[in-house]
Amino acid sequence: MSNDGVVAVERAMQVLDCFKPGAERLALADFANRLPLHKTTIFRLLNSLARTGYVVREPDGRYGLGPRVLFLARVYERGFDLSAVVLPILEKLSADTGESAAYYVEGGEPGQRLCLFRHQPHEGLHSQVLAGSVMPPDRSSTGQVFAIWAQGTQPPPERLPIFSSGARDPYTASWSVPIIGNEDRYVGALTIAGPSARLATVDAGRFEAVILAHADELARRLGASAEMRDTLYGQMV
Repeated sequence: MSNDGVVAVERAMQVLDCFKPGAERLALADFANRLPLHKTTIFRLLNSLARTGYVVREPDGRYGLGPRVLFLARVYERGFDLSAVVLPILEKLSADTGESAAYYVEGGEPGQRLCLFRHQPHEGLHSQVLAGSVMPPDRSSTGQVFAIWAQGTQPPPERLPIFSSGARDPYTASWSVPIIGNEDRYVGALTIAGPSARLATVDAGRFEAVILAHADELARRLGASAEMRDTLYGQMV
């Protein structure tokens, strides 16, 4: 069976992708400026999308998203399982590095971070932070990610990922990167952690490339734009 797809459907999706925050209402000329398609083709696609409720045509001739998009968003929200998105990434990241991998989100108090999900190899000595642990602000790589992207208390680094050793305790080192999601908003941090002595001997460049690649994939699954993903994670992916 062919995997080629249907060109008309893909073009219709390109039309819908033109809508963005700040560009909620678009004229036909706006679509033409954004798409490598003839105006006639765009007009026909918009007519089809309007008939099926995915766009609406305003009295001034501009187009906006239709109620069918909101309906699908509600269906998506009800069926969305964050663990089903994050845990496979953590498992793969842990398998690729041999170290513990964790996903952190903001805790209940300013500056806190919650270890929401975690995966570690079955053998060897590893970081003992458990899923559900709430961590205070510190200078660890994960703490710095939250200070920059959640609290805004320090400037962003020149490059990612952020590395730290002995910041939270003298025996642990880690690499961390921010994770962005829908509307390119900061949603959490992806972290590799392990014994400082062991991580001092690994190929740091390979570890950095691996975590950036997995961060890019997680952000993509959480709805981040390709442009923002390339800005954050494209340095070594």
